[in-house]
Amino acid sequence: MATDAPPPEAGAEHRPAQPSTEAFVAEQQSAEFGELRRAHRSFAFPLTIAFITWYLLYVLLSNYAGGFMGTKVIGHINVAFVFGLAQFLTTFLIAWFYSRHATAKLDPKAAAIKSRMEADA
Repeated sequence: MATDAPPPEAGAEHRPAQPSTEAFVAEQQSAEFGELRRAHRSFAFPLTIAFITWYLLYVLLSNYAGGFMGTKVIGHINVAFVFGLAQFLTTFLIAWFYSRHATAKLDPKAAAIKSRMEADA
């Protein structure tokens, strides 16, 4: 059943006040926000570059080093299969490392900025 009535404004009175555009710009230029951005970038960019390099190495070896990738490791399991599984493993490890990094370094700084922004609004 469809209605033409707009959805109710549930919880509108419980929303935190929104800071002004000027407050957001001022916060973006603050030293604390700069530290938060650096903490994120110093972790995310190197790991992203490392993972893309690792992935491209896997693709290039699969295309141009068939003999090496076809080398048997154990039974019918070859190097290509091991590298393919390692791609999944590194993906999960990076997600886990990032989660720990965010919990320890990013979330406290972000929470402090958020609470200050909400208090000033």
